[in-house]
Amino acid sequence: MEYLDQDILGNPLKNWIIAFSILGFSYVLGKVIFWMFSNVLQKITAKTKNKLDDILLIKLQRPITFLVVLIAVLLSIKSLSLTKNIEVISLNITYLLFTIVITSIISKVIDTVISEVILPITEKSENSFDNHLVPVIQKAIRAIVWSMGIIIGLDNIGFDITAMIAGLGIGGLALALAAQDSVKNIFAGVMIFLDKPFRIKDRIQISGHDGVVEEVGLRSTRIRTLQGRVVTIPNCTFTESSVINVTSQPALKVTINLGLTYDTDEKGVQKAIDILKDIVLNENAITNDYVAGFNGFGDFSLNILFMYYVKPESHWLDSQTLVNKEVLRRFNKEGLEFAFPTHTIFKKEIN
Repeated sequence: MEYLDQDILGNPLKNWIIAFSILGFSYVLGKVIFWMFSNVLQKITAKTKNKLDDILLIKLQRPITFLVVLIAVLLSIKSLSLTKNIEVISLNITYLLFTIVITSIISKVIDTVISEVILPITEKSENSFDNHLVPVIQKAIRAIVWSMGIIIGLDNIGFDITAMIAGLGIGGLALALAAQDSVKNIFAGVMIFLDKPFRIKDRIQISGHDGVVEEVGLRSTRIRTLQGRVVTIPNCTFTESSVINVTSQPALKVTINLGLTYDTDEKGVQKAIDILKDIVLNENAITNDYVAGFNGFGDFSLNILFMYYVKPESHWLDSQTLVNKEVLRRFNKEGLEFAFPTHTIFKKEIN
């Protein structure tokens, strides 16, 4: 057995055999673990009521298998007598990969729990803001986990994290000054999530914009204007300006000034008022509160004031369209004519 003591690259042959045996065993063990995940454990989790364990099993089978291989690599390196530089480099790479895999496992577990447990709960709530807040928190947690993983990984391979942070102090200050607007928008976004001055699909008015909220992010909010354009507004605007939440008001008041021709008699005017009253009482999209009356003599028309209120759950433009079409149909049916600007010219002949 003397040949096992032969020196190869500074190590006895038996040490190389042990190292490669560990690697070979870890490869086989990794295959076994992967097979267990894919076949045995999946059959077990398939019998449970929730899908969380099934999803976790699928997401974690590769990282855990890779983790076993890394442990074997670490043991193999320890079993060999390598030069100082090669050993340090090999161990550092292994430690760094080890930290990345552990961080990946933690991140996948947290992501899966949030996506499969917390998010479905928030989707059942009446507050649509929760549906948008959870993904933002999920991204923030993921960023924190990976930041911590990078710091721990660099610390494990010998970097002086304290010195790095101190060295980045001046650069961090300059970066903070340059990014103060972004930071301000992020804090404003957090305040929007906490105060909830509006919700997704609410119609709001701010800084000359009038539209429906489509998305609220940490830095900005997107609304779609009534003209169909998408406007991105920095979140700090909402803390520095007044926001009118049109949707939150009890009802949207609509005012219409109708003008009938001057040849309309008293009965015709009353008929018009009765029609407006009947429309209000029979239209589900608007409340029963209304104002309809003969409010004056115009230059070319008999003026009728008509005010009604659209219910909060009804679309304001669709409701107005329904009412206007019904007014037009009913007035035409009764022979009531709308006035338009006219001029009467009196001509006097002079002999």
